Amino acid sequence: MPKVHVRKGDTVLVVTGKDSGKKGKVLSVEPAKGRVIVESVNIVKRHRKATPQMPQGGIVEQEAPIHSSNVMLFCNKCNKPTRIKKNVLDNGSKERVCKHCGETLS
Repeated sequence: MPKVHVRKGDTVLVVTGKDSGKKGKVLSVEPAKGRVIVESVNIVKRHRKATPQMPQGGIVEQEAPIHSSNVMLFCNKCNKPTRIKKNVLDNGSKERVCKHCGETLS
């Protein structure tokens, strides 16, 4: 399965496309397709049929997936988009670290 460099809950900056420059939180990741859904980015309108939960139906705006290569992880400490570096800890586990400031990313 292909790898994606961001995880659910990460803050990312969109670097290309119609929403470039926007920041948002990753809501979900689809590694098989290499796509991510980011909060308030790539908003599309969907026509919904009436259901018991939404009796009126209508047009709903929702986030659509964008390719993971169009987003960069955003470090809140140095306030910059960044690549990640992986540090190996003494117990053998790995942690993601900001390349600019060295801050551990969750």
